[in-house]
Amino acid sequence: MPSQNNLSLLAQAGLAPYTEKPGEEYMSDAQLAHFKTILETWRNNLREEVDRTMNHMQDEAANFPDPVDRAAQEEEFALELRTRDRERKLIKKIEKTLQLIEEEDFGYCVTCGIEIGIRRLEARPTADQCIDCKTLSEIKEKQSGR
Repeated sequence: MPSQNNLSLLAQAGLAPYTEKPGEEYMSDAQLAHFKTILETWRNNLREEVDRTMNHMQDEAANFPDPVDRAAQEEEFALELRTRDRERKLIKKIEKTLQLIEEEDFGYCVTCGIEIGIRRLEARPTADQCIDCKTLSEIKEKQSGR
């Protein structure tokens, strides 16, 4: 998960939590636009972080004569690279979700087909399961020991 939480993502995107209008259809154009803005902001923030990491590693790379200093720097870089790898995977998931928005197939559980819900999607914009299916999936995952 990135360093910022999703509430700050809403703020960074210049958005407030979505307020549904009476009689508004689920995943209306306004709702899709809301989530598209959130996801694009999130993706852009992650890409900027990747660029910062690359610049940091290039600027800070040094060949320390002391093996302890060199090991500490290598460990720091390894940790940053692991974090960036997780974020790279998250960027792919965000792009997949943006594609679902373009196809107007966003906001519905891939397991049972029901609406995921606005609040859940604001909390986790890349969610592809409703809370019930996700809970069952996690229980099954725990039981199988993965």
